[in-house]
Amino acid sequence: MYSAAIFDMDGTILDTLDDLRAAINYALEQTGHRHNYSNDLVRRFFGSGVTVAIQRALATESGFDLDRLEDIGDPDVTMKHPLPWNDEEVARIQSIYKPYYDSHCDIHTGPYKGINEMIASLKKAGVKTAVVSNKPDSAVQSLCNVHFNGIFDFALGEKEGIRRKPAPDMVETCIKALEVHPEDCVYIGDSEVDIATAKSSNIPCISVDWGFRSHDYLTSRSADCIAATADEVATFILE
Repeated sequence: MYSAAIFDMDGTILDTLDDLRAAINYALEQTGHRHNYSNDLVRRFFGSGVTVAIQRALATESGFDLDRLEDIGDPDVTMKHPLPWNDEEVARIQSIYKPYYDSHCDIHTGPYKGINEMIASLKKAGVKTAVVSNKPDSAVQSLCNVHFNGIFDFALGEKEGIRRKPAPDMVETCIKALEVHPEDCVYIGDSEVDIATAKSSNIPCISVDWGFRSHDYLTSRSADCIAATADEVATFILE
Protein backbone atom coordinates (compact mmCIF):
# COMPACT_ATOMS: atom_id res chain seq x y z
CA MET A 1 0.00 0.00 0.00
CA TYR A 2 1.17 3.51 -0.78
CA SER A 3 1.24 6.20 1.90
CA ALA A 4 0.34 9.02 -0.49
CA ALA A 5 -1.60 9.32 -3.74
CA ILE A 6 -0.94 12.39 -5.90
CA PHE A 7 -3.59 13.11 -8.54
CA ASP A 8 -3.63 15.13 -11.71
CA MET A 9 -6.82 17.21 -12.04
CA ASP A 10 -8.11 17.67 -15.62
CA GLY A 11 -9.22 14.34 -17.06
CA THR A 12 -8.32 12.44 -13.90
CA ILE A 13 -10.50 13.52 -10.98
CA LEU A 14 -12.53 16.25 -12.69
CA ASP A 15 -14.23 16.34 -16.09
CA THR A 16 -13.28 19.91 -17.02
CA LEU A 17 -13.42 19.52 -20.78
CA ASP A 18 -16.54 21.55 -21.58
CA ASP A 19 -15.33 24.54 -19.56
CA LEU A 20 -11.84 24.34 -21.05
CA ARG A 21 -13.31 24.25 -24.55
CA ALA A 22 -15.53 27.25 -23.87
CA ALA A 23 -12.66 29.26 -22.40
CA ILE A 24 -10.09 28.60 -25.10
CA ASN A 25 -12.61 29.17 -27.90
CA TYR A 26 -13.65 32.45 -26.24
CA ALA A 27 -10.05 33.66 -25.94
CA LEU A 28 -9.30 32.70 -29.53
CA GLU A 29 -12.44 34.43 -30.79
CA GLN A 30 -11.57 37.63 -28.92
CA THR A 31 -8.13 37.66 -30.53
CA GLY A 32 -9.28 36.94 -34.09
CA HIS A 33 -8.40 33.27 -34.41
CA ARG A 34 -10.26 30.10 -35.28
CA HIS A 35 -12.56 29.44 -32.35
CA ASN A 36 -14.74 26.44 -33.17
CA TYR A 37 -12.64 23.68 -31.68
CA SER A 38 -14.47 20.52 -30.61
CA ASN A 39 -13.99 18.53 -27.43
CA ASP A 40 -12.05 15.92 -29.40
CA LEU A 41 -9.42 18.50 -30.34
CA VAL A 42 -9.46 20.47 -27.10
CA ARG A 43 -8.74 17.35 -25.05
CA ARG A 44 -5.52 17.04 -27.07
CA PHE A 45 -4.58 20.68 -26.54
CA PHE A 46 -4.44 20.35 -22.76
CA GLY A 47 -2.10 18.46 -20.45
CA SER A 48 0.99 20.65 -20.51
CA GLY A 49 -0.49 23.90 -19.25
CA VAL A 50 -2.37 26.80 -20.82
CA THR A 51 0.56 28.17 -22.82
CA VAL A 52 1.05 24.87 -24.63
CA ALA A 53 -2.71 24.48 -25.14
CA ILE A 54 -2.79 27.83 -26.94
CA GLN A 55 0.26 26.89 -29.00
CA ARG A 56 -1.46 23.68 -30.07
CA ALA A 57 -4.62 25.58 -31.01
CA LEU A 58 -2.65 28.04 -33.14
CA ALA A 59 -0.72 25.20 -34.73
CA THR A 60 -3.98 23.44 -35.61
CA GLU A 61 -5.29 26.67 -37.13
CA SER A 62 -2.20 26.85 -39.35
CA GLY A 63 -2.60 23.29 -40.63
CA PHE A 64 -0.04 21.61 -38.38
CA ASP A 65 0.16 17.81 -38.67
CA LEU A 66 -2.37 16.60 -36.08
CA ASP A 67 -0.52 13.30 -35.72
CA ARG A 68 2.28 15.31 -34.11
CA LEU A 69 0.13 17.66 -32.04
CA GLU A 70 1.26 16.27 -28.68
CA ASP A 71 4.90 16.86 -29.69
CA ILE A 72 4.27 20.56 -29.07
CA GLY A 73 5.29 21.22 -25.49
CA ASP A 74 7.07 17.88 -25.09
CA PRO A 75 10.53 18.71 -23.67
CA ASP A 76 11.96 15.56 -25.24
CA VAL A 77 10.94 16.58 -28.78
CA THR A 78 12.88 19.14 -30.81
CA MET A 79 10.46 21.12 -32.96
CA LYS A 80 11.48 22.26 -36.44
CA HIS A 81 11.42 25.98 -37.11
CA PRO A 82 9.61 28.13 -37.99
CA LEU A 83 6.92 27.34 -35.44
CA PRO A 84 3.33 28.34 -36.36
CA TRP A 85 2.95 30.91 -33.53
CA ASN A 86 4.88 33.67 -31.79
CA ASP A 87 5.29 34.17 -28.07
CA GLU A 88 3.69 37.62 -28.08
CA GLU A 89 0.49 36.32 -29.64
CA VAL A 90 0.36 33.37 -27.26
CA ALA A 91 0.72 35.77 -24.32
CA ARG A 92 -2.04 38.01 -25.73
CA ILE A 93 -4.45 35.09 -26.01
CA GLN A 94 -3.49 33.85 -22.55
CA SER A 95 -4.24 37.28 -21.06
CA ILE A 96 -7.83 36.84 -22.26
CA TYR A 97 -8.08 33.16 -21.39
CA LYS A 98 -6.94 33.24 -17.77
CA PRO A 99 -9.42 35.74 -16.28
CA TYR A 100 -12.25 34.27 -18.35
CA TYR A 101 -11.50 30.72 -17.23
CA ASP A 102 -11.00 31.76 -13.60
CA SER A 103 -14.56 33.10 -13.56
CA HIS A 104 -16.08 30.31 -15.71
CA CYS A 105 -14.13 27.23 -14.59
CA ASP A 106 -17.05 25.57 -12.84
CA ILE A 107 -20.00 25.90 -15.20
CA HIS A 108 -20.07 22.28 -16.41
CA THR A 109 -17.18 20.78 -14.42
CA GLY A 110 -17.67 17.90 -11.99
CA PRO A 111 -15.98 14.78 -10.62
CA TYR A 112 -15.87 11.64 -12.72
CA LYS A 113 -17.96 8.68 -11.59
CA GLY A 114 -16.68 7.10 -8.40
CA ILE A 115 -13.98 9.68 -7.68
CA ASN A 116 -15.39 10.99 -4.41
CA GLU A 117 -15.98 7.48 -3.11
CA MET A 118 -12.49 6.40 -4.15
CA ILE A 119 -10.81 9.32 -2.39
CA ALA A 120 -12.91 8.70 0.72
CA SER A 121 -11.79 5.05 0.76
CA LEU A 122 -8.15 6.11 0.49
CA LYS A 123 -8.53 8.57 3.35
CA LYS A 124 -10.24 5.92 5.47
CA ALA A 125 -7.25 3.63 4.88
CA GLY A 126 -4.87 6.37 6.03
CA VAL A 127 -3.53 7.34 2.61
CA LYS A 128 -2.62 11.01 2.19
CA THR A 129 -4.07 12.56 -0.97
CA ALA A 130 -2.99 15.53 -3.06
CA VAL A 131 -3.50 17.25 -6.40
CA VAL A 132 -0.65 18.40 -8.65
CA SER A 133 -1.79 19.93 -11.93
CA ASN A 134 -0.49 22.12 -14.75
CA LYS A 135 -3.78 24.01 -14.47
CA PRO A 136 -3.38 27.57 -13.09
CA ASP A 137 -3.09 27.39 -9.31
CA SER A 138 -6.03 29.75 -8.77
CA ALA A 139 -8.35 27.34 -10.61
CA VAL A 140 -6.89 24.29 -8.85
CA GLN A 141 -7.55 25.77 -5.42
CA SER A 142 -11.05 26.93 -6.36
CA LEU A 143 -12.13 23.61 -7.87
CA CYS A 144 -10.67 21.59 -4.99
CA ASN A 145 -12.63 23.69 -2.52
CA VAL A 146 -15.88 23.50 -4.47
CA HIS A 147 -15.87 19.82 -5.43
CA PHE A 148 -13.82 18.14 -2.71
CA ASN A 149 -14.46 20.31 0.35
CA GLY A 150 -10.90 20.28 1.67
CA ILE A 151 -10.45 16.50 1.55
CA PHE A 152 -7.04 16.77 -0.12
CA ASP A 153 -4.03 17.25 2.13
CA PHE A 154 -2.28 19.42 -0.46
CA ALA A 155 -3.04 20.98 -3.84
CA LEU A 156 -0.76 22.78 -6.29
CA GLY A 157 -1.29 24.23 -9.74
CA GLU A 158 0.98 26.05 -12.16
CA LYS A 159 2.47 29.22 -10.70
CA GLU A 160 5.49 31.47 -11.07
CA GLY A 161 8.77 30.17 -9.72
CA ILE A 162 8.18 26.45 -10.10
CA ARG A 163 8.61 24.42 -13.26
CA ARG A 164 5.48 22.76 -14.58
CA LYS A 165 5.10 19.05 -15.15
CA PRO A 166 6.76 16.89 -16.43
CA ALA A 167 9.64 18.47 -14.49
CA PRO A 168 9.70 16.93 -11.00
CA ASP A 169 9.53 20.24 -9.11
CA MET A 170 5.79 20.29 -8.42
CA VAL A 171 5.68 16.68 -7.27
CA GLU A 172 8.77 17.19 -5.10
CA THR A 173 7.11 20.22 -3.49
CA CYS A 174 4.03 18.10 -2.83
CA ILE A 175 5.98 15.20 -1.32
CA LYS A 176 7.79 17.60 1.00
CA ALA A 177 4.50 19.19 2.08
CA LEU A 178 2.96 15.76 2.75
CA GLU A 179 6.03 14.73 4.79
CA VAL A 180 6.30 11.34 3.11
CA HIS A 181 9.07 9.49 1.29
CA PRO A 182 9.05 9.36 -2.54
CA GLU A 183 9.13 5.56 -2.51
CA ASP A 184 5.82 5.59 -0.63
CA CYS A 185 4.05 7.76 -3.24
CA VAL A 186 2.18 7.08 -6.46
CA TYR A 187 1.08 9.53 -9.16
CA ILE A 188 -2.27 9.16 -10.94
CA GLY A 189 -3.02 10.88 -14.24
CA ASP A 190 -4.60 10.60 -17.67
CA SER A 191 -1.87 11.71 -20.08
CA GLU A 192 1.63 11.25 -21.40
CA VAL A 193 2.65 14.27 -19.32
CA ASP A 194 1.66 12.41 -16.16
CA ILE A 195 3.64 9.34 -17.17
CA ALA A 196 6.69 11.54 -17.78
CA THR A 197 6.11 13.42 -14.52
CA ALA A 198 6.11 10.24 -12.48
CA LYS A 199 9.24 9.06 -14.26
CA SER A 200 11.12 12.32 -13.65
CA SER A 201 10.01 12.21 -10.00
CA ASN A 202 11.10 8.57 -9.61
CA ILE A 203 7.70 7.39 -8.46
CA PRO A 204 5.26 4.91 -10.06
CA CYS A 205 2.33 6.03 -12.17
CA ILE A 206 -1.23 4.80 -12.48
CA SER A 207 -2.73 5.99 -15.76
CA VAL A 208 -6.50 6.33 -16.18
CA ASP A 209 -8.24 5.90 -19.52
CA TRP A 210 -11.46 7.86 -18.89
CA GLY A 211 -9.85 11.27 -19.37
CA PHE A 212 -8.20 13.24 -22.16
CA ARG A 213 -6.16 10.35 -23.64
CA SER A 214 -7.33 6.94 -24.82
CA HIS A 215 -6.21 3.55 -23.53
CA ASP A 216 -4.39 2.84 -26.80
CA TYR A 217 -2.60 6.19 -26.69
CA LEU A 218 -1.48 5.63 -23.09
CA THR A 219 -0.20 2.20 -24.05
CA SER A 220 1.76 3.75 -26.92
CA ARG A 221 3.39 6.08 -24.38
CA SER A 222 4.59 3.14 -22.26
CA ALA A 223 2.05 3.36 -19.46
CA ASP A 224 2.93 0.72 -16.86
CA CYS A 225 -0.50 0.48 -15.27
CA ILE A 226 -3.84 1.63 -16.71
CA ALA A 227 -7.06 1.79 -14.69
CA ALA A 228 -10.50 1.87 -16.28
CA THR A 229 -12.47 2.80 -13.15
CA ALA A 230 -11.98 4.70 -9.91
CA ASP A 231 -12.38 1.40 -8.03
CA GLU A 232 -9.42 -0.02 -9.94
CA VAL A 233 -7.32 3.00 -8.94
CA ALA A 234 -8.15 2.40 -5.28
CA THR A 235 -7.27 -1.28 -5.62
CA PHE A 236 -3.88 -0.50 -7.17
CA ILE A 237 -3.08 2.02 -4.43
CA LEU A 238 -4.22 -0.09 -1.49
CA GLU A 239 -2.94 -3.51 -2.56
